[in-house]
Formats: sequence, structure tokens, C-alpha cells
Amino acid sequence: MTMTRRTLAATALVTAAAPTLAQPRPKPLVIAHRGASGERPEHTLLAYREAIAQGADFIEPDLVATKDGVLVARHENEIAGTTDVAARPEFAARKTIKTIDGEKVEGWFTEDFTLAELKTLRCRERLPQLRPVSAAFDGNEAIPTFREVLDLARLEGLRAGRTIGIYPELKHPTYFGAIDIPLEAPLLLALRRARMDDPKAPVFIQCFEAERLKALRPNTRARLVQLVGADRPEMVTPAGLKAIAAYANGVGTDWSLVLPTVDGGLGPASTVIRDAHAAGLQIHPWTVRAENFFLPAKLKRGTGPAEHGDAAAVVKALFAAGADGVFTDFPGLAVRVRDAG
Repeated sequence: MTMTRRTLAATALVTAAAPTLAQPRPKPLVIAHRGASGERPEHTLLAYREAIAQGADFIEPDLVATKDGVLVARHENEIAGTTDVAARPEFAARKTIKTIDGEKVEGWFTEDFTLAELKTLRCRERLPQLRPVSAAFDGNEAIPTFREVLDLARLEGLRAGRTIGIYPELKHPTYFGAIDIPLEAPLLLALRRARMDDPKAPVFIQCFEAERLKALRPNTRARLVQLVGADRPEMVTPAGLKAIAAYANGVGTDWSLVLPTVDGGLGPASTVIRDAHAAGLQIHPWTVRAENFFLPAKLKRGTGPAEHGDAAAVVKALFAAGADGVFTDFPGLAVRVRDAG
């Protein structure tokens, strides 16, 4: 009995003295920005399906609302650039000018159409000069509802044998709230019906408007992400990130805040990722695009703005710097970079 006690004590001492084995870092997420939007018209079921086929972990629907309060996936509530509405004579009289978040915008707006009316429109590529491959699919798809995106992710996940996450962004929620078509309530209702209102569910809710995220925090258990543009570097200082951590679970930054451009190329990574992790936040930089038009000079290849440069170098550097995920219009490229190690 005495020897057994001594043996147990010695074993406990050795165990206590042994170094704790580091947990392997989870694979960073590949987040399909508006779907595989470099190759298919953005925010269409076609683009989301292509992104999933390319191996994306999450698909991102930007959410705006219709006149009858249904959430639909569009980057903006102004839809002339992404649908054929301007060529539809029956809707010509609805062209107008509105002030959205302090900016005057002319065009056609989702909140002036019922869902049934919106469904008669057809989506098209927003950047046809840069993305002729995607423009070849113009006219094939209708605007999807958020519910349709949720259903697609679930069904395609079952077919692929893996979970497909959803990364919705609330677009102009203050504006929509002011016209009595709030975005938050239908979003939360949809997530609850899908059993995704949970911190462990494959969902992140993102928004640029900090006050709306703060108001959302008591009403949902889903993870929240504060978006930060390149024009707001004060938000990603250690103090700014600590403030974000009081109401959000993550931060999504313009990738240039993580990888500054130096002499036309990628400079050393900033401390933003390290500081975000120190504050207890995940960090998902955005948006890596392959076309020369969007890349620093030293990463451009060929001569034309639509030709593809070395976007893989940006993805690789973001992953090497410790990003927990990356938004990209070309999810297949990011999957290949990640899986190559």
C-alpha cells in the first residue's frame, strides 16, 4: 500500500512537471465572399453552390430587405448594378434618389419592391469588364432570399458530407430601421428556426455599425463580428480591439490593415492579428481578389487589369500571420493555398 502511494505520488509529480502539449491550431476558414463571386454573379445560389464545390467553409450573404420585410441577399439595397432592373420598363418609375448612410444614391432599391416583384428580376455580374467569365452567367438567376441561402447551405452540406457555415452581413441596418423595415428581427428568427442561434453553430453575424452589434448582443447567442475598414485604423489598436471584445466575438478587417503595402509589395505583417487574439477575438481579414486591379503592383501579372495576379501570396501571408479565416472572391484558390500548408 505504501509503495502504491509512493508510485502514485511520483507519477503525479512527473505529470505536473511535464510541459503542456500545445493544441494544434485549427485550420483557418475559407469564407466565400458573396459566394464564388470572382467566377459567378455575386449573391446568387449559383455563386454559393460553386463556392461550396470549391471547398469553402462559409458562404457570405449580405442582407437587405424587401418592401414586405423579407431578407434577400444583395451587396447593396440599390440593385441597378447587379440586376436587369434598369432594362425593365414596368419598373422605370421606381428609379429615385435616396440618402443612404449620409450618401446620395440614385437607382432602384429593394425596399421599394415586394419579394414577388424582385423575383421577376435577373442577376448579372457587377464588374463585367474585370470578370467576363462570370458575366457569361448573366440572366440565369433570381435574387435569393436568406431562407433560400440557409436551405442551400444545409442541403449542399449534406451532399458534401461536411458543415457549410453562414456568414451574414447586416447592410445599412440603421437606415432600414429608420424606414420601419428592421433587419435584425427577421435575421434572428431565421437563425432560431434553423437552430443556429448558438455560439457553437456555424454562423457569424457581421456588421460595420458597432452600435447595432451592441444592441444585437443581448438578443442572440450567435457569434458577432465587427467589420473594420481601412479608414478606421483606431479600431484595431489594442485599446480598440479590447472595446470590440466587450460585445463581439471577432473582427473582420480590410486585409491591408494586416499586410501593409510597402514599395508596391507586401510588407511585414502588422500586430493587428496578435493584438486581436490577445483581446480574445477571432480575426477574418477581407477581401482577397485575384484580378490585377485589386493587387499591389509587385503582385500584378501580365498587363491588363482583369488578368490574375499573385493573389495566392496574399492568402499565404494572411494565414502565416495567424488569421483565423480569410474572405475571398476565389475560394478555390484559398483552399489550395491552405491545404498546401
